[in-house]
Amino acid sequence: MKKYVCVVCGYIYDPEIGDPDNGVEAGVAWEDVPEDWLCPLCQVGKDQFEEVEE
Repeated sequence: MKKYVCVVCGYIYDPEIGDPDNGVEAGVAWEDVPEDWLCPLCQVGKDQFEEVEE
């Protein structure tokens, strides 16, 4: 699964880890993360994330 990086603060959403502290379990693909989810570091929305180029 692809990782996504916050363009504001650099936080990387890794679907293998998820964001369990904010209700997103491990294994949840980016497309399935709720639209109202916010970056756990800087609180911006999903629209501020870009796919990580590997």
